[in-house]
Amino acid sequence: MNRLIEQMAQLKDSDLVSKSIHGDMKAFGVLIDRYKQMVFTLACRMLRNKEDAEEIAQDTFLKAYKALNTFKGDAKFSTWLYKIAYFQSLDQLKKKKRLITSISLDRYKPTDIKVMSGILEELERQDRASIVKAAIDRLSEEDAAIVTLFYFEELSIREIAEIVSLSPQVIKVRLFRSRKQLAIYLSTSLLKEKVTNYEH
Repeated sequence: MNRLIEQMAQLKDSDLVSKSIHGDMKAFGVLIDRYKQMVFTLACRMLRNKEDAEEIAQDTFLKAYKALNTFKGDAKFSTWLYKIAYFQSLDQLKKKKRLITSISLDRYKPTDIKVMSGILEELERQDRASIVKAAIDRLSEEDAAIVTLFYFEELSIREIAEIVSLSPQVIKVRLFRSRKQLAIYLSTSLLKEKVTNYEH
């Protein structure tokens, strides 16, 4: 049994989808294992609640399984799956009637973005994942999803546009604004931590 699963794990998404459509639950189980962490992360970035994110992740795979026959293969399976997770999360947010806001960044200069890459490298070296998560949590739910897909899943602008049903130009603008906000927050957090460490 384990050998069969290991063999399936080597298959492409398209082959696993085909097997799943024909009733092979083990094949769909491999797809779940392959993408469950990213689907959960995306939902968690938007909902800011692990319990809700777990529920959305389960609903996403259930909905995906029921709709496998509609998957045409025009886009990657992962893109199709993340789109389901994204809109499932949005529906959950609407049910809770949460107000999605975004802070004004007009007073900051585009040059502020240049500091972010260096800051992220230092944060990564020192394993400050909690600071990065806190920074992303300051974004609106939609922007947090876009940043997660772009930086953590390394999807292209075009793929993200397909997932969230926005134009590539809008995605670029939202990424630009999000990078400014992240750069500002990370710079402030890193400075505070350095001061705290110095005082101790």
